[in-house]
Amino acid sequence: MTTTDPTSTALAAPTTAHNATEAQLRHERDARGVHTLTLNTPAAFNVLSESMLADLQAALASVAADPQARAVVLAAEGKAFCAGHNLKEMRARPEQAYYQALFAQCTRVMLAIQALPVPVIARVQGLATAAGCQLVAQCDLAVAVDTARFGVNGIDVGLFCATPSVPLSRNLPQKQAMEMLLTGGFITAQEALARGLVNRVVPADALDSSVEELLRALLAKPAVALAMGKQLFYQQKETGLAAAYQLAGQTMACNMMHPVAQEGVQAFIDKRAPSWRG
Repeated sequence: MTTTDPTSTALAAPTTAHNATEAQLRHERDARGVHTLTLNTPAAFNVLSESMLADLQAALASVAADPQARAVVLAAEGKAFCAGHNLKEMRARPEQAYYQALFAQCTRVMLAIQALPVPVIARVQGLATAAGCQLVAQCDLAVAVDTARFGVNGIDVGLFCATPSVPLSRNLPQKQAMEMLLTGGFITAQEALARGLVNRVVPADALDSSVEELLRALLAKPAVALAMGKQLFYQQKETGLAAAYQLAGQTMACNMMHPVAQEGVQAFIDKRAPSWRG
Protein backbone atom coordinates (compact mmCIF):
# COMPACT_ATOMS: atom_id res chain seq x y z
CA MET A 1 0.00 0.00 0.00
CA THR A 2 1.49 3.31 -1.09
CA THR A 3 0.56 6.48 0.72
CA THR A 4 0.96 10.06 -0.40
CA ASP A 5 -1.14 11.65 2.33
CA PRO A 6 -0.35 10.65 5.94
CA THR A 7 -3.94 11.33 6.96
CA SER A 8 -5.18 8.53 4.72
CA THR A 9 -3.74 5.55 6.56
CA ALA A 10 -2.66 4.36 9.98
CA LEU A 11 0.52 2.63 8.85
CA ALA A 12 2.77 4.31 6.36
CA ALA A 13 4.38 2.78 3.30
CA PRO A 14 6.95 5.48 2.49
CA THR A 15 7.53 6.39 -1.14
CA THR A 16 10.69 8.44 -0.64
CA ALA A 17 13.93 7.05 0.71
CA HIS A 18 15.53 8.91 3.59
CA ASN A 19 18.81 10.65 2.91
CA ALA A 20 21.40 8.19 4.24
CA THR A 21 23.76 11.00 5.17
CA GLU A 22 21.25 12.46 7.64
CA ALA A 23 20.50 10.77 10.95
CA GLN A 24 16.99 9.32 10.99
CA LEU A 25 16.92 9.97 14.73
CA ARG A 26 18.57 13.10 16.06
CA HIS A 27 19.71 12.93 19.69
CA GLU A 28 20.61 16.19 21.39
CA ARG A 29 21.31 17.00 25.03
CA ASP A 30 21.38 20.48 26.53
CA ALA A 31 23.32 21.74 29.54
CA ARG A 32 20.32 21.14 31.80
CA GLY A 33 20.29 17.41 31.09
CA VAL A 34 17.27 17.58 28.75
CA HIS A 35 17.58 14.99 25.97
CA THR A 36 15.67 15.68 22.76
CA LEU A 37 15.05 12.72 20.46
CA THR A 38 13.74 13.81 17.06
CA LEU A 39 12.25 11.40 14.54
CA ASN A 40 13.77 12.64 11.31
CA THR A 41 12.31 10.79 8.32
CA PRO A 42 9.59 13.30 7.38
CA ALA A 43 9.20 12.03 3.80
CA ALA A 44 8.32 8.62 5.28
CA PHE A 45 6.04 10.16 7.92
CA ASN A 46 8.57 9.14 10.61
CA VAL A 47 7.52 5.50 10.52
CA LEU A 48 8.81 3.11 13.15
CA SER A 49 10.91 0.99 10.85
CA GLU A 50 13.16 -1.70 12.26
CA SER A 51 16.14 0.65 12.13
CA MET A 52 14.20 3.53 13.70
CA LEU A 53 13.12 1.28 16.57
CA ALA A 54 16.73 0.17 17.04
CA ASP A 55 17.91 3.79 17.08
CA LEU A 56 15.21 4.74 19.58
CA GLN A 57 16.17 1.82 21.82
CA ALA A 58 19.83 2.84 21.74
CA ALA A 59 18.99 6.50 22.44
CA LEU A 60 16.77 5.60 25.40
CA ALA A 61 19.52 3.37 26.78
CA SER A 62 21.90 6.31 26.47
CA VAL A 63 19.51 8.52 28.43
CA ALA A 64 19.14 5.83 31.10
CA ALA A 65 22.92 5.71 31.45
CA ASP A 66 23.25 9.49 31.87
CA PRO A 67 23.31 10.28 35.61
CA GLN A 68 22.67 13.96 34.84
CA ALA A 69 19.60 13.34 32.66
CA ARG A 70 16.54 15.30 33.82
CA ALA A 71 13.95 14.90 31.06
CA VAL A 72 13.34 13.66 27.54
CA VAL A 73 11.46 15.41 24.74
CA LEU A 74 10.30 13.13 21.95
CA ALA A 75 9.81 15.23 18.83
CA ALA A 76 9.52 14.79 15.06
CA GLU A 77 10.10 16.63 11.80
CA GLY A 78 7.57 17.18 9.05
CA LYS A 79 3.79 16.95 8.78
CA ALA A 80 3.44 13.73 10.76
CA PHE A 81 4.63 12.99 14.27
CA CYS A 82 4.69 9.28 13.52
CA ALA A 83 2.55 7.15 11.22
CA GLY A 84 3.21 3.81 12.88
CA HIS A 85 4.98 0.76 11.52
CA ASN A 86 6.33 0.49 7.96
CA LEU A 87 3.82 -1.60 6.00
CA LYS A 88 6.14 -2.24 3.07
CA GLU A 89 8.82 -3.52 5.40
CA MET A 90 6.28 -5.74 7.15
CA ARG A 91 4.70 -7.04 3.93
CA ALA A 92 8.10 -8.01 2.55
CA ARG A 93 8.50 -10.67 5.25
CA PRO A 94 5.22 -12.55 5.76
CA GLU A 95 6.54 -14.69 8.59
CA GLN A 96 4.93 -14.96 12.01
CA ALA A 97 8.31 -15.23 13.75
CA TYR A 98 9.41 -12.00 12.08
CA TYR A 99 6.22 -10.19 13.09
CA GLN A 100 6.51 -11.38 16.67
CA ALA A 101 10.13 -10.18 16.80
CA LEU A 102 9.15 -6.80 15.31
CA PHE A 103 6.36 -6.17 17.80
CA ALA A 104 8.57 -7.37 20.64
CA GLN A 105 11.17 -4.83 19.52
CA CYS A 106 8.53 -2.10 19.56
CA THR A 107 7.38 -3.23 23.00
CA ARG A 108 10.94 -2.93 24.33
CA VAL A 109 11.03 0.69 23.18
CA MET A 110 7.70 1.44 24.87
CA LEU A 111 8.77 -0.22 28.11
CA ALA A 112 12.09 1.64 28.01
CA ILE A 113 10.18 4.94 27.94
CA GLN A 114 8.26 3.92 31.05
CA ALA A 115 11.39 2.59 32.79
CA LEU A 116 13.34 5.84 32.41
CA PRO A 117 13.71 7.59 35.77
CA VAL A 118 12.98 10.96 34.11
CA PRO A 119 9.77 12.36 32.60
CA VAL A 120 9.26 11.89 28.86
CA ILE A 121 7.29 14.56 26.98
CA ALA A 122 5.84 13.92 23.52
CA ARG A 123 6.04 17.06 21.38
CA VAL A 124 3.34 16.32 18.82
CA GLN A 125 3.55 18.62 15.81
CA GLY A 126 1.36 16.56 13.47
CA LEU A 127 -0.50 13.34 12.78
CA ALA A 128 0.04 10.40 15.14
CA THR A 129 -1.43 7.10 14.00
CA ALA A 130 -1.23 3.42 15.01
CA ALA A 131 2.13 2.82 16.69
CA GLY A 132 2.69 6.58 16.45
CA CYS A 133 -0.39 7.15 18.58
CA GLN A 134 0.94 4.38 20.83
CA LEU A 135 4.17 6.36 21.20
CA VAL A 136 2.25 9.45 22.35
CA ALA A 137 0.16 7.41 24.79
CA GLN A 138 3.28 5.76 26.23
CA CYS A 139 4.99 9.07 27.06
CA ASP A 140 4.45 10.51 30.53
CA LEU A 141 3.25 13.87 29.20
CA ALA A 142 2.21 15.18 25.79
CA VAL A 143 1.81 18.60 24.20
CA ALA A 144 0.13 18.79 20.78
CA VAL A 145 -0.53 21.44 18.18
CA ASP A 146 -4.19 22.24 17.65
CA THR A 147 -4.10 20.79 14.13
CA ALA A 148 -2.80 17.37 15.23
CA ARG A 149 -4.93 14.27 14.73
CA PHE A 150 -4.75 10.90 16.42
CA GLY A 151 -5.90 7.48 15.29
CA VAL A 152 -5.37 3.75 15.66
CA ASN A 153 -6.90 2.80 12.32
CA GLY A 154 -4.95 -0.30 11.50
CA ILE A 155 -8.40 -1.91 11.43
CA ASP A 156 -8.89 -0.18 8.06
CA VAL A 157 -6.29 -2.53 6.54
CA GLY A 158 -7.54 -5.54 8.50
CA LEU A 159 -5.04 -5.19 11.34
CA PHE A 160 -6.41 -4.49 14.83
CA CYS A 161 -3.99 -2.15 16.63
CA ALA A 162 -3.38 -4.59 19.47
CA THR A 163 -0.09 -3.25 20.80
CA PRO A 164 -1.20 0.41 20.55
CA SER A 165 -4.29 -0.59 22.53
CA VAL A 166 -2.13 -1.26 25.60
CA PRO A 167 -1.13 2.35 26.43
CA LEU A 168 -4.25 3.76 24.75
CA SER A 169 -6.50 1.84 27.15
CA ARG A 170 -4.41 3.14 30.04
CA ASN A 171 -4.91 6.75 28.92
CA LEU A 172 -8.50 6.88 27.69
CA PRO A 173 -11.78 5.67 29.20
CA GLN A 174 -12.54 2.15 27.99
CA LYS A 175 -15.39 2.87 25.58
CA GLN A 176 -13.60 5.83 24.00
CA ALA A 177 -10.49 3.72 23.44
CA MET A 178 -12.58 0.88 22.02
CA GLU A 179 -14.37 3.21 19.62
CA MET A 180 -11.05 4.39 18.20
CA LEU A 181 -9.70 0.84 17.94
CA LEU A 182 -12.82 -0.76 16.45
CA THR A 183 -13.84 1.98 14.00
CA GLY A 184 -10.43 3.37 13.05
CA GLY A 185 -11.83 6.86 13.50
CA PHE A 186 -9.55 9.81 14.07
CA ILE A 187 -9.87 12.31 16.89
CA THR A 188 -8.80 15.92 16.92
CA ALA A 189 -6.25 17.43 19.26
CA GLN A 190 -9.03 18.96 21.33
CA GLU A 191 -10.75 15.58 21.60
CA ALA A 192 -7.42 14.02 22.58
CA LEU A 193 -7.12 16.63 25.32
CA ALA A 194 -10.66 16.02 26.58
CA ARG A 195 -10.11 12.24 26.63
CA GLY A 196 -6.76 12.39 28.42
CA LEU A 197 -4.38 11.43 25.61
CA VAL A 198 -2.51 14.75 25.76
CA ASN A 199 -1.94 17.36 28.46
CA ARG A 200 -2.02 20.54 26.42
CA VAL A 201 -3.14 21.71 22.98
CA VAL A 202 -1.60 24.89 21.60
CA PRO A 203 -1.18 26.76 18.31
CA ALA A 204 1.86 25.72 16.28
CA ASP A 205 3.76 28.87 17.17
CA ALA A 206 3.34 28.12 20.88
CA LEU A 207 4.36 24.45 20.78
CA ASP A 208 7.98 24.92 21.81
CA SER A 209 7.21 27.47 24.50
CA SER A 210 4.56 25.17 25.98
CA VAL A 211 7.00 22.24 26.07
CA GLU A 212 9.59 24.52 27.65
CA GLU A 213 7.09 25.64 30.27
CA LEU A 214 6.56 22.02 31.27
CA LEU A 215 10.31 21.40 31.30
CA ARG A 216 10.93 24.38 33.59
CA ALA A 217 8.31 23.07 36.01
CA LEU A 218 9.93 19.63 36.03
CA LEU A 219 13.50 20.89 36.32
CA ALA A 220 12.52 22.95 39.36
CA LYS A 221 11.74 19.74 41.23
CA PRO A 222 14.32 17.34 42.74
CA ALA A 223 15.23 14.56 40.32
CA VAL A 224 15.11 11.83 42.97
CA ALA A 225 11.51 12.62 43.89
CA LEU A 226 10.45 12.60 40.23
CA ALA A 227 12.20 9.27 39.67
CA MET A 228 10.59 7.66 42.71
CA GLY A 229 7.22 9.07 41.81
CA LYS A 230 7.30 7.93 38.18
CA GLN A 231 8.30 4.40 39.13
CA LEU A 232 5.59 4.15 41.78
CA PHE A 233 2.91 5.65 39.53
CA TYR A 234 3.22 2.91 36.94
CA GLN A 235 3.80 0.08 39.41
CA GLN A 236 0.70 0.79 41.45
CA LYS A 237 -1.53 1.00 38.37
CA GLU A 238 -0.88 -2.68 37.68
CA THR A 239 -1.81 -3.90 41.17
CA GLY A 240 -4.91 -4.17 43.32
CA LEU A 241 -5.90 -1.36 45.66
CA ALA A 242 -4.32 -2.78 48.82
CA ALA A 243 -1.04 -3.59 47.06
CA ALA A 244 -1.04 -0.14 45.46
CA TYR A 245 -1.32 1.51 48.86
CA GLN A 246 1.46 -0.69 50.22
CA LEU A 247 3.77 0.28 47.36
CA ALA A 248 2.83 3.94 47.72
CA GLY A 249 3.48 3.93 51.45
CA GLN A 250 6.89 2.31 51.00
CA THR A 251 7.79 4.84 48.32
CA MET A 252 6.73 7.80 50.45
CA ALA A 253 8.69 6.49 53.43
CA CYS A 254 11.84 6.10 51.33
CA ASN A 255 11.27 9.48 49.73
CA MET A 256 10.79 11.11 53.12
CA MET A 257 14.12 9.71 54.33
CA HIS A 258 15.97 11.25 51.40
CA PRO A 259 17.87 14.51 52.08
CA VAL A 260 15.90 16.42 49.43
CA ALA A 261 12.60 15.73 51.21
CA GLN A 262 14.10 16.45 54.62
CA GLU A 263 15.33 19.78 53.30
CA GLY A 264 12.04 20.53 51.54
CA VAL A 265 9.96 19.91 54.65
CA GLN A 266 12.32 21.92 56.82
CA ALA A 267 12.26 24.78 54.34
CA PHE A 268 8.46 24.74 54.46
CA ILE A 269 8.57 24.87 58.26
CA ASP A 270 11.13 27.68 58.12
CA LYS A 271 9.09 29.56 55.50
CA ARG A 272 11.99 29.73 53.03
CA ALA A 273 12.85 28.31 49.61
CA PRO A 274 14.43 24.85 49.74
CA SER A 275 18.06 24.29 48.83
CA TRP A 276 17.88 21.03 46.89
CA ARG A 277 20.82 18.64 47.07
CA GLY A 278 19.64 16.13 44.46
